Amino acid sequence: MPDPIRDALLIFNPTAGRARDIGPAAVERARKVLARQGIDSELAPTDGPGSGSELARRAVRERRQMVIVCGGDGTLNEVVNGLAGSAIPLALLPAGTANVFAKELGLPWNIERAASLIAGSRLRRIGLGHVSAAGLDEVGRYFLSLAGAGPDGAMVRAVDQKLKDRIGIMAYWLEGFRQLGVYRFPRFRVKLENESSEATLIIAGRTKHYGGPLQITTRADIYGNDFELLLCTADRRWKYFCYIPLLLAGGLRHARAIRFLRATKIRCEPIDAEPVWVQVDGEPAGRLPADFRIASDALTLAVPETSPQKSAV
Repeated sequence: MPDPIRDALLIFNPTAGRARDIGPAAVERARKVLARQGIDSELAPTDGPGSGSELARRAVRERRQMVIVCGGDGTLNEVVNGLAGSAIPLALLPAGTANVFAKELGLPWNIERAASLIAGSRLRRIGLGHVSAAGLDEVGRYFLSLAGAGPDGAMVRAVDQKLKDRIGIMAYWLEGFRQLGVYRFPRFRVKLENESSEATLIIAGRTKHYGGPLQITTRADIYGNDFELLLCTADRRWKYFCYIPLLLAGGLRHARAIRFLRATKIRCEPIDAEPVWVQVDGEPAGRLPADFRIASDALTLAVPETSPQKSAV
């Protein structure tokens, strides 16, 4: 780091670690690890939806030297939306359900070990994804890892929060299989800069990881200025079931009715009457119509020296 970080706001989601038995005691131990590295961190617990963004904006107003997030992808997304456009670096202690971005950075699952890497991290300015969609306010929403519209948006919208708190990522798997049984696969139009096509699913990836052990947009680059897109045109339930073993084996690139391409701007418009739901970083984000774009130079990220992404720093 150019200058040592001495003052940080540690935003902590008290409910994020239930499935992994992470509680206030573990966070306090992580704070002691930070203190031994000379980083004084004030603990700021979230207290409901949206509070992570407000706490991050507070850190910007107070000109903190760093914001550290201890939580899952949802908490991280909220904080990103409070920091976007500022110069305050963001670091992560993974404590949630899927922790897609933590996997992308190669962070250890143990938050004390993750805390020990922060002082030696390098700072990298990166772009963010951004979505404007029906049902969101006019500001829209930024995202770090990925966005999707179609069956995964319906899954994220319908997943049971209490079950998610109890069993973690398995709640998404259960809801995903349920959606495969009830989802109607409404079509929508995808408009890119040079082409237009129909789809029933779109994934706009900034990261290789999707959720749990799964990787979908494996050629995405968090340091690049575009998305890797997956477009699926299949509209039959059995076809989606056939994709599951391909997904687990990393073979989606060879599947029929699936295309991978790159883009910086995407417009998605509904065709059928049934709503198509959107998700960003595993959180509901309205419905189509929606615009996805890259917001360049939007966030400063603390990247550990041990990260597989460090070669890009």
